[in-house]
Amino acid sequence: MEYRTLGASALEVPALSFGTGTFGGAGPLFGAWGNTDAKAARRLIDICLEAGVNLFDTADVYSLGASERVLGQALAGRRARALISTKIGLPMGDGAEDAGTSRRRLMNSVEAALKRLATDAIDLLQLHAFDAATPMEEVLAALDELVRSGKVRYVGVSNFAGWQLMKALSIAQRNGYPRYVAHQVYYSLIGRDYEWELMPLGLDQGVGALVWSPLGWGRLTGKLRRGAPLPELSRLHDTASFGPPVDEERLFDVVDVLAELAEESGRSVAQVALRWLLQRPSVSSVIIGARNEAQLRENLGALGWCLSAEQMKRLDTVSAVEAPYPYFPYHRQEGFARLNPPPV
Repeated sequence: MEYRTLGASALEVPALSFGTGTFGGAGPLFGAWGNTDAKAARRLIDICLEAGVNLFDTADVYSLGASERVLGQALAGRRARALISTKIGLPMGDGAEDAGTSRRRLMNSVEAALKRLATDAIDLLQLHAFDAATPMEEVLAALDELVRSGKVRYVGVSNFAGWQLMKALSIAQRNGYPRYVAHQVYYSLIGRDYEWELMPLGLDQGVGALVWSPLGWGRLTGKLRRGAPLPELSRLHDTASFGPPVDEERLFDVVDVLAELAEESGRSVAQVALRWLLQRPSVSSVIIGARNEAQLRENLGALGWCLSAEQMKRLDTVSAVEAPYPYFPYHRQEGFARLNPPPV
């Protein structure tokens, strides 16, 4: 296993981490992802730990706490071998205190998460979404208290805009609060918006990317091909509306090149798609998911080899899209580009 530091922190995380959205699955989204119970989860975690994957990502909103409970049960007796990342902030109900990141909700949510996870500390706590109704100073002061209490070790965010993250980092530095060291983001060969602003910010400020849905909401597994109907057992029948938007023509252009590179390298389409992410700047860890042992072992096959510079360029080219304003001049015009070279 390859380990990388998480942003500017000293915390070492595996290049691949395991997402537990399938654990205890319930409801229209998470039920479609999977409903792994504690026994099956323990077997998947066995395989992860054997491979050196020791970071497990969950959230309170995943099946309304069931994912955290199953993860806690599956880690019983070996909590010291694992890093737990969980997220807080999305609605857990319809009440006024059931969403957001106010001080009261953060404190209550952390206590509830610790109980479900059967642990005394969360290794990485991430805010699942930006809360415009709560002052950043209140959020960061509450996180500071949680870190000082020992209940949380590192803090991060998920799905933030660039200005939201940068403002929070500035407030944290000014007040001596813990800085966000991780940003859990959507990033894939068919979703490269992360690169315009958030990647340069992460590189500049030491915020490592934890990548969610690295296979484009299940579209880069190799099962979807141009001109073929959606496989009957595909989860996309039930979950496509929950995920990021996708241009189908571009999707199949990318899949065609992935298939070529998979044949060249003796790997699967999914392994090539994951490998591309592992070789991109600012990526600390790519979060993989699996409903069964076969899926997990295939995803682990993204480790231990590299795409060549020429192969990376082919994927970069086929997956490229026109940059939005104000970024397109820096890509189109030589004068702008010379002042702002892209990340390597």
